[in-house]
Amino acid sequence: MRPLPPLVALLLSSTAACTTAARESPIAVPTPTTATAPTPSATATPSATTPAPTWVVGASPLPIGPNGFGLVLPTPRVLRNRSLPTVDVLPPPNDDAFHTTIGAITPALRSRMGATYQPGCPVPLSGLRYLTLSFHGFDGGAHTGELVVATSATGKTVRAFRRLYALRFPIEQMTLPTSADTTAPATGDGNTSAGFVCRKARGLSRFSAHAYGLAIDVNPFDNPYVKGDLVLPELASAYVDRHWVRPGMFLRESAAVRAFTDQGFTWGGDFRSLKDYQHLTLTGD
Repeated sequence: MRPLPPLVALLLSSTAACTTAARESPIAVPTPTTATAPTPSATATPSATTPAPTWVVGASPLPIGPNGFGLVLPTPRVLRNRSLPTVDVLPPPNDDAFHTTIGAITPALRSRMGATYQPGCPVPLSGLRYLTLSFHGFDGGAHTGELVVATSATGKTVRAFRRLYALRFPIEQMTLPTSADTTAPATGDGNTSAGFVCRKARGLSRFSAHAYGLAIDVNPFDNPYVKGDLVLPELASAYVDRHWVRPGMFLRESAAVRAFTDQGFTWGGDFRSLKDYQHLTLTGD
């Protein structure tokens, strides 16, 4: 079977149980980063004095299993309490306040989106909006992220991320997925938060919630998709244990989860047939 690239594999993972409960899953954009030592709190930031072992995200393709995904392997020690610094794609804010912008999908943005938007998508480009949002990284700094969501989801999305920012909830990366992600090999270590990607549910004719711009995945490595023996990202097995609380995790009844559910999102950690801890959706699936 031809290996699936990480963007395709992670999106397909969320629909592996679509016949019983259609769920969506992560999008990961590999970036070179380094890791720091564990911290005890779900919102704490790593110590600046702790030596950081090196980890290069996306550098090591995984063997492909019979299901077409990478083999689920034990989490490398340096990622068991993941706190990699953010690589800035957009200029970070110049103060500690939350900032956001909302704009249309310009030709330049459409070019960047590449194959993640295709002819026949269920929402036109005019029905999508490009957001920039302040967020705190695991490095303790303030950064600027970007998301594409449905026009109808913009207000709820901004309000949810404003609350995450006030909580100082750490997010590793928040950048647009691109065509390059659709051809990259599966490495199982991505952790990029993202929203819109146009794709149909696996084995079904209908589109996913992400294809409508009505779903967002946050810190997919810290909040993996889990169904039976399948864990995605494939190296995130250490995060299946939700009792070991680490920064960047969505936990039941936590303030970070309520930041979204109070705006009408459903959290994938409440799904019954599987767990999609990163997944926030306005469609319920």
